[in-house]
Amino acid sequence: MNRTATRLGILLAAGAAVVAVLLALLMPFSSGQTPRDPGGPGDDLTRNVQVNRLSERDHVLTVDSPALGHEGMVRVLLPRDWRPGSGPWPVLYLLNGCCHAEYDAWATQGEAARLTSPYPAIVVIPEVGEVGFYSDWRDGPGWETFHLTEVRRILERDYGAGDRRAVAGLSMGGLGAMSYAARHPGMFQAAASFSGVLNTLDGNGGVDWLLGQYDEDSTDLWGPAGDPAWTAHNPADLTGKLRGIRLFVSCGDGSPGPLDPAGAAQDRGEASLLRQAETFADRVRVNGGQVVTDFYGPGTHSWPYWRRGLERALPMLMESIGARV
Repeated sequence: MNRTATRLGILLAAGAAVVAVLLALLMPFSSGQTPRDPGGPGDDLTRNVQVNRLSERDHVLTVDSPALGHEGMVRVLLPRDWRPGSGPWPVLYLLNGCCHAEYDAWATQGEAARLTSPYPAIVVIPEVGEVGFYSDWRDGPGWETFHLTEVRRILERDYGAGDRRAVAGLSMGGLGAMSYAARHPGMFQAAASFSGVLNTLDGNGGVDWLLGQYDEDSTDLWGPAGDPAWTAHNPADLTGKLRGIRLFVSCGDGSPGPLDPAGAAQDRGEASLLRQAETFADRVRVNGGQVVTDFYGPGTHSWPYWRRGLERALPMLMESIGARV
């Protein structure tokens, strides 16, 4: 009788264990998670991705993004030798500036496809909204999570992206490049800024003014003035975390230069950004980092200078991630 009871107890315990496993498998994977705190490599954050193949090497992705709460766009430029199942490939993120109606302006105006075509690397140009500031907003979309978790996983899963990465951006995208490299140790081996917003605490860096143009409030982004989130996203305050990362910073002084049309006006915004860039570069060096600067004098806040900046930075960026010609 005792043996029978023992066998029955074992069977009941085993059955309970099986039921527990089945219940766990039936639970939604994302239970208890938020878009800002994604789960492990097997989660389903990037389940819905539509691909529009503009050419064999030029893809446009529409991503149903939990982090954004809506669809996000991504332009992907593939290397010449890319094939399904190939890799791992190095990755270059190109980050847009503010206020551009085209999320992929690096491709449509920056000649990214031509400039990067010799290099064996995947180039990704993600949407960031007009004034997204490459951050997970306190009250709004999670751009940082979208770019560095969701898009990264799509690239790894569908395109064979590896773990060697560089990042470059213009204007607001310069902030994104340096902030991302500093805030995510080990994710990027190199970063570049072209006319970047590199010190948001220099007269507010123009952040409030830019957000105001789109009826946005900076408190929804990083909280009120003085909140620690401002320094936590400010490149000039993050330079100590950029040691060991290869850096490139370029900016003009705002006066009309050789790439400007005749009669171009003085650009006070670019002059302000040069001051920010100089402060950033000085702090990088004080904190033991290394940065190549290209403060080229006359030049306004415009595409001809950003294209030239990318062309000058590309050899360093690509060499840093092993994408040599």
